[in-house]
Amino acid sequence: MRSDALPDVPAVAEFVPGFEASIWHGIGAPRKTPTAIINKLNNQINAALADPRMKERFADLGGAALGGSPTDFGTLIADEIAKWGKVIQVANINPS
Repeated sequence: MRSDALPDVPAVAEFVPGFEASIWHGIGAPRKTPTAIINKLNNQINAALADPRMKERFADLGGAALGGSPTDFGTLIADEIAKWGKVIQVANINPS
């Protein structure tokens, strides 16, 4: 997928079929954080990410903000672990 910041620059996937890599950042909390606090943080973070000024700032930095639920974030992490785990195995990389 081409970057909104550089729409005329081809994405690697346009030359390497199936290529997919991205950079993402997330906010986590300790495992035993109460659900009410997690939900409050999630609501506030999603509200901030929906703010047009925040979206504009992310765009200025060449990124995009993606909100969601704690479950969505857990799924993203699990998917990333599975994807990059396969890369490590196929490339015969020793993680130690």
